[in-house]
Amino acid sequence: MSSPVSESDRQVVAAQLGRSPRAMHGIAHRCPCGNPDVVTTAPRLPDGTPFPTLYYLSCPVAAGRIGTLEASGLMAEMTGRLAEDPELAAAYRTAHQRYLAERAELAEQAGIGAVPEIAGISAGGMPDRVKCLHVLVAHSLAAGPGVNPLGDEALDRLGDWWTAGPCVPGPGGAEGDSERASQERQRRGAPVSGAEHDVRATGDQA
Repeated sequence: MSSPVSESDRQVVAAQLGRSPRAMHGIAHRCPCGNPDVVTTAPRLPDGTPFPTLYYLSCPVAAGRIGTLEASGLMAEMTGRLAEDPELAAAYRTAHQRYLAERAELAEQAGIGAVPEIAGISAGGMPDRVKCLHVLVAHSLAAGPGVNPLGDEALDRLGDWWTAGPCVPGPGGAEGDSERASQERQRRGAPVSGAEHDVRATGDQA
């Protein structure tokens, strides 16, 4: 579900958020630049507050593009389609159920136990509406394509947000960045550039 958090990861996420991350349990996805862009968060914060958002988008560049999508009226349009498309609604409800199951699994791993205050509540408006695309995109990045249909759709509309470089200084390198970029495009069904293909082929032969 996620990889361990290194000290450098913690510093990067703090810089992305402008504050120390709360109850960060793991790294759910990395940007092609190498920085974390989605973190997993425990369902109860250190001060005891219940926290339903399992997958938290940390990259400010991606978050800014998502904010533009939200301002366009996309969330209302998606909510309308949920009411009209039974197949879409069923897939979205399945994403909601998977989100709850993965959050419960993390709570058990972290020794937190059940959090009854948020029982049955996932995030982002699931399962019946769309109220936060940041949450849905984070879910799609963490889970991979085919899990959250509306998160996948919003993610496809973002484009390659990482091409201007890292949102904050962090680990990475030219070849590693190119490899991650090609993997991200392949994951989303986007074409891989010739330069990225050359880097990946060189790595395969080494």
